[in-house]
Amino acid sequence: MRRRTLVRIVAGGVAATAAGAGVRAARASGREPDDTAPGFRGDTDTIVRGDLAGSTAATGTLRFAGERTVQAARAGTLTGLPAPGTVIRLGGRLYAVDNVPVPLLHGALPAWRDFVIGMADGPDVTQLERGLHRLGHLRRPPGPAFTWATADAIDRWQKSAGLDRTGTLPLGSVLFADGDLRAGAATARIGDLVGPGTGLYTATGTTQIVEMNLKLADQRLAVVGTPVGLQLPGGTGTTGKISSVGTPVESGEPKQTVVPVVVALDDPAAAGPLQAASVTVSVPSERRTDVLSVPVGALLAIDAQRFGVEIVADDGTTRRVPVTTGLFAAGRVEISGEGVSAGQRVVVPRR
Repeated sequence: MRRRTLVRIVAGGVAATAAGAGVRAARASGREPDDTAPGFRGDTDTIVRGDLAGSTAATGTLRFAGERTVQAARAGTLTGLPAPGTVIRLGGRLYAVDNVPVPLLHGALPAWRDFVIGMADGPDVTQLERGLHRLGHLRRPPGPAFTWATADAIDRWQKSAGLDRTGTLPLGSVLFADGDLRAGAATARIGDLVGPGTGLYTATGTTQIVEMNLKLADQRLAVVGTPVGLQLPGGTGTTGKISSVGTPVESGEPKQTVVPVVVALDDPAAAGPLQAASVTVSVPSERRTDVLSVPVGALLAIDAQRFGVEIVADDGTTRRVPVTTGLFAAGRVEISGEGVSAGQRVVVPRR
């Protein structure tokens, strides 16, 4: 059995790529590529026909989406803040001013007026009533008109929350957000005098995303809905889909133009207890269909310009066959050439 060694090939772009991936080199012997070595009993793999998909790797950051600053909506003394990491759900307390809690309701519209009998109809009333209905206090379908039924629902909610029962909600007594919030670092302290617009703490949504920047040359890969692979810390693998693509921006040092991309996790629970982490993202790039491929380690560098594979016959003899390489992907390489076909065994490095 002949000894095989690994070398780095530096002649030509494809050769360099192949060598870096672990291509074997034939020892210089002056023999032709079809020489044989009977009785081979080393490790082999099989030439496979099928599809081969390449990918581009990028580094991303796992974090909670929807970062914002929770601000005071009325003046007074700050008497309550949530601990970092606390999840505030529908109806939960966001903060307290003068010992009066300010609860969270869901909705995209910010509050801009008092909620009282006699106010004009509007989408903000519908939004308020949806929250009251979900909390179980409004007994009719939500609508845009503030009626006595709305006031009664507010009164019941105030009673259950231990608030003064007025049946009204003055501006600043509730805060609307798209969904539940997760409290972050405080920017104010208990006892501070606050007013409308004073920042109290940072917050995010409860859904985790991955943000990454793709090189401008790879922007064609940034398509909403594209499935991607995600490698989390500790070797955990999961999947996601591109959910949004930004416009090219300059980033990093030295400055380079990149395309911001956001990935949504297919399984939000896959991140486990991670709050923020560096993630490797694999974005599909090239794809070849119905091609022959072998493990990259099966490639043999015949000389500085040619590659081949070492085919093992049923009787254990081997012969080197020149091949043309194509796409490198997932530890395999596309090959073509005379004398190679699916099902043949090829020599690979010892496992």
